[in-house]
Amino acid sequence: MSSAVSPPVAVSVDDVASFSHDVDVLVIGFGMAGGCAAVSAAAAGASVLVLERAAAAGGTTALEGGDFYLGGGTPVQEATGNPDSPQEMYNYLVAVSPDPDHAKIRAYCEGSVEHFHWLEGLGFQFERSYYPGKAEIQPHAEGLMYTGNEQVWPFMDRAVPAPRGHKLPVAADTGGGAIVVNLLVRRAEELGVRVRYDTEVTNLVTDGDTVVGASWRRFGELGTVRAKSVIIAAGGFIKNEAMVAQHMPRFSSLPLALGTAYDDGLGIRMGLSVGGAVRHMDKMFLTAPPYPPEILLTGIIVNRYGYRFVAEDSYHARTAAFVMDQPDCAAYLLVDAAHLQVPRLPLVPLIALWDKVTDLEQALDIPPGNLAYALDCYNRFATEGHDPEFHKQPRFLAAQDQGPWAAFDLSLDQAIYEGFTLGGLTTSSDGRVLREDRTPVAGLYAVGASASGIAIDGKGYSTGIRLGEGSFFGRRAGVHAASSIAALQGI
Repeated sequence: MSSAVSPPVAVSVDDVASFSHDVDVLVIGFGMAGGCAAVSAAAAGASVLVLERAAAAGGTTALEGGDFYLGGGTPVQEATGNPDSPQEMYNYLVAVSPDPDHAKIRAYCEGSVEHFHWLEGLGFQFERSYYPGKAEIQPHAEGLMYTGNEQVWPFMDRAVPAPRGHKLPVAADTGGGAIVVNLLVRRAEELGVRVRYDTEVTNLVTDGDTVVGASWRRFGELGTVRAKSVIIAAGGFIKNEAMVAQHMPRFSSLPLALGTAYDDGLGIRMGLSVGGAVRHMDKMFLTAPPYPPEILLTGIIVNRYGYRFVAEDSYHARTAAFVMDQPDCAAYLLVDAAHLQVPRLPLVPLIALWDKVTDLEQALDIPPGNLAYALDCYNRFATEGHDPEFHKQPRFLAAQDQGPWAAFDLSLDQAIYEGFTLGGLTTSSDGRVLREDRTPVAGLYAVGASASGIAIDGKGYSTGIRLGEGSFFGRRAGVHAASSIAALQGI
């Protein structure tokens, strides 16, 4: 097995001649999760050192638009007339997960409103406004919108829908995540957190079964940190082609891998080196959004045999995940001339227009008659205002009977898919790394993309969960690590 997928061998403390630093908490990585862990541990009284491989803080967070998935009755939800509760948020997140971590989801939902206030306490404010449309992200600085499948069947029948995508006050095409990272850097400085950039952690250090530090290198300089707790916040593995090929071979050559060069799985592999378990390593957030404009969702999405297989008004990653389940990962979005608009950024290419459905079937190599039948069934019920097969929302129902007909190609090898990994180290609701038998690895935590999160596949993901849970569980890990140290010291 190549070094790109092998865990780096842990170092015994007995083999360390000297230590460069001696701290309570060592955090590996300064993105959203690592930054929240660091400032929370420091605020709880721990001495904290952060080692960051890049020349500046941010990680993948600095590239993201800035949506946090929050709910339970936040001030933005209340101000915009969108009531919510922790229980309904919990019901929804459990419903969309095929393998829910109930403890994590419960903690996340019950702590969401408090976490909202903590985030704003860093020095910014979510706009108290609501965007009602269907989009990847709010087009302006609107503070709230639906960013998941809350209004999509069958989930709308299992939990009362509420919008939970809280967006930072920036334009849609701006990396809003950098705002929070910069505020975390400032808070870390105020709390006395030491940060060393351009510093790569290479191995964990152990004393028996307990993690007691980590070794690092920086421009030829080598050192080892002694720490009472180590928090891995080193990102996912989307930029490690060997690891992606090992766990998700279909996606090893993804055109747009959403991450930095340091999302190479090193943190996950270090956790494995000391007995940590992993979960959902074969799961990915993957998408090639066919909207906006949302009018396109009045059409139908079919596979190569002309069969519908998903509610077209689904969140874009859910649609993409269902496309991956189809033969040859092939699918098409079909709309008629009355509902055709070309996206401003067409990640899903428009193939052509055809005057006859039979010509469309022939061009796409769909078995004769299948597409015509699918359209006839859909159009008949859409005219009556319902969709008995997939229960699409009425506002996205419209007969597609005005030729010519257009086809957009959602196939994996044709659309421009982008994605990031969702699997990682198995952790408790306080971020402790767990073994296969669910016992914790003493002294070790993992948060952010280095840990397996509450959204384990694209079918259940919502925009904002990555930043939302990364910041939330980063805080919990930092506080738990600091409190564990205090308990050991008898404070």
